[in-house]
Amino acid sequence: MKRLPIVILTLVAGFFLAFQTLGSGTKNPPPTKYEEILKLVGEMLSQAHYSPQDIDDAFSKKIFKKYIDELDPEKTMYLQADIDQLKKSYETKIDDEIKGSTVEFFLAAGKTFNTRMEEAAVICNDILQKPFEFNTDEEVVLDGDKLNYTNSSAEMKERWRKKLKFMTLERYSDLLDTRDKNKGKDGFVVKTDAELEKEAREKTKKVIDRLFERFRLKFNDDDKFNVFVNAITTTMDPHSEFFPPVDKRYFDEEMSGRFFGIGASLQYDDGNIKVGSILTGSPAFKSGELQVGDVIQKVAQGKEEAVDLTGYVVTDAVKLIRGKKGTEVRLTVKKQDGTIKVISLVRDQIVQDETFARSAIVKNGNSKIGYIFLPEFYADFDNPNGNRSFIDVAKEVNKLKEEKVDGIVIDLRNNGGGSLYDVVQMAGLFIEDGPIVQVKDRENKPSILRDKDRSVLYSGPLAVMVNEFSASASEIFAAAIQDYGRGVIIGSTSTYGKGTVQRNIGLDQGFTGANSELGTVKLTLQKFYRINGGSTQLRGVSSDIVLPDQYEYLKVREKDDPDALPWDEIKKSPYTNWNAGYDLKTIQQLSNQRLENDPTFKLIRENTDWLGKQNDKRYSLQLDKYRKEQKALRSTYTQNEQLMKLKEEISVSALPNEENRWATDPAKQERFNQWLKTLRKDIYLDQAVKVMNDVINQQNLVKSKAGEEPKKAF
Repeated sequence: MKRLPIVILTLVAGFFLAFQTLGSGTKNPPPTKYEEILKLVGEMLSQAHYSPQDIDDAFSKKIFKKYIDELDPEKTMYLQADIDQLKKSYETKIDDEIKGSTVEFFLAAGKTFNTRMEEAAVICNDILQKPFEFNTDEEVVLDGDKLNYTNSSAEMKERWRKKLKFMTLERYSDLLDTRDKNKGKDGFVVKTDAELEKEAREKTKKVIDRLFERFRLKFNDDDKFNVFVNAITTTMDPHSEFFPPVDKRYFDEEMSGRFFGIGASLQYDDGNIKVGSILTGSPAFKSGELQVGDVIQKVAQGKEEAVDLTGYVVTDAVKLIRGKKGTEVRLTVKKQDGTIKVISLVRDQIVQDETFARSAIVKNGNSKIGYIFLPEFYADFDNPNGNRSFIDVAKEVNKLKEEKVDGIVIDLRNNGGGSLYDVVQMAGLFIEDGPIVQVKDRENKPSILRDKDRSVLYSGPLAVMVNEFSASASEIFAAAIQDYGRGVIIGSTSTYGKGTVQRNIGLDQGFTGANSELGTVKLTLQKFYRINGGSTQLRGVSSDIVLPDQYEYLKVREKDDPDALPWDEIKKSPYTNWNAGYDLKTIQQLSNQRLENDPTFKLIRENTDWLGKQNDKRYSLQLDKYRKEQKALRSTYTQNEQLMKLKEEISVSALPNEENRWATDPAKQERFNQWLKTLRKDIYLDQAVKVMNDVINQQNLVKSKAGEEPKKAF
């Protein structure tokens, strides 16, 4: 799963008092940056983490196992003897390293890893020289948690043989399907089974060669150290993370929606980093030299030596290409005609405006429902004029009010969180003044973050769409709306369950800034609590209207992480319920009746239950059995994909004057049109609109009985 971004603007001032003593009192400076960083991280965790564990031998053992598992998750590198030797020397010494001793463990583990990796490369090359046969009835287990380390080179070779055989079997089976589908077509060359097996093996070799290539070229000691420090921080809790400076910059850019770059999107294609699209008006566009389809081979910062991108993935390449405004980046590219060219570009600001809030109109019968999509609670902290998610949402609400919508649906599906300040302000758009969320620090001192503005931007019917990946700030918003009775929460059984607060703290002496040349720690300092007293941690927010979905069986929530902090509760914060004008139980009954009579959601629930039972990473290596298993899985996945799309589209349109909002950039306009098209087939949006109709009808019924004029009859 991807990392859940949280940048906290509001922080209790007392935390800074704790940081003033950190890093002080050291008489002799650490001999290397590794010792310096590790000691500073250890002091920060011990003195400032919300719920620190003792950094002792027991903690050391946890780090030992976690780091080794990170390096070798499938147990295809280390031998049991390697683990035994590393344990003997380092298993209870890591806590000492964190406290200032010479850093040795990750280097020793990395050195052994490199040795075994090169041995594995030879083993793989040898295995892939010979054809596989797929008649033997045997299985492969690809879940490292269910495997022991091998005891000999022979056992390791056997483990690799099964893994490579499985990878080849996957590709061989696909090639057989392609042959069956195209046999008899003009121009299609029918290959024999042996030829297809060889082709599948060659494809597997390409993948494996790239894997080892990446290990050699893009997994040096610094990279291994970053993994090691993260093993330490995430053992305290899953969301305390270490960022090297370049990763921190990338994190900030993703949060702000703005960065300085060249304006070209990249994609990974068969081992190459290719230009996927070019933003109109960007440096890449203005130069006219970089074209879609060009392969970027090297990246240089100005006149510095170029870095070869062999072994890089897209994210790594992007970090090299982005940089400070006005600086030069030189790209060595291979053009589509095979020529090599060095292109010099000057970085400029690129705004990722497609990631900001946007809205649409959904018509259903006589109702007109406003829909707002918010991908994250973004905030540009470094730019007072930069985009803020709550301000952008307010703008969209005003647009929808001008269109006289009967209700509004806010879509927070897959929204991983963001700025705490913005979510408090955004919740305030829909209620009168009052508490939004409670926050407690390590001293057990809860504070209440309030909406202090008595005005309400929108008082009409409201629904919030969520799923398993709605986390942190999304959960705060959903919980506040639910606790006030302000709107209906619609989605999976519960949200992600991340109820902790982080702040970025640089590792400079004093820990007063968010950035440092040594790196930054995103540190858990506080915990969220609903205004009803319960934490969103671990349990998340349960939906009022539960819609079966295909991800329910995946173990992706906070509760599935063994290092997650526990759930608890504190006192309720006094608040006044919103006069919703409808009965939630009636709304739930109406929805349940629809779902019970809807064969689509019945099938989704059945398929999800079945897929959950198949998720054990144990596979047959016998062709017929494998194909039978895969056919069943593929059929279920395909059916689910089809079920997710409505047979009859709902009416979704852009707001007036926004149909061609990106007319000057055809690629963006096409993506915007595709977004609208996808919404028209969204079964979950369809259900949310139907729930909104129930709410509107209920409110009209109540008003009618009270002698008031209903908003609209339909």
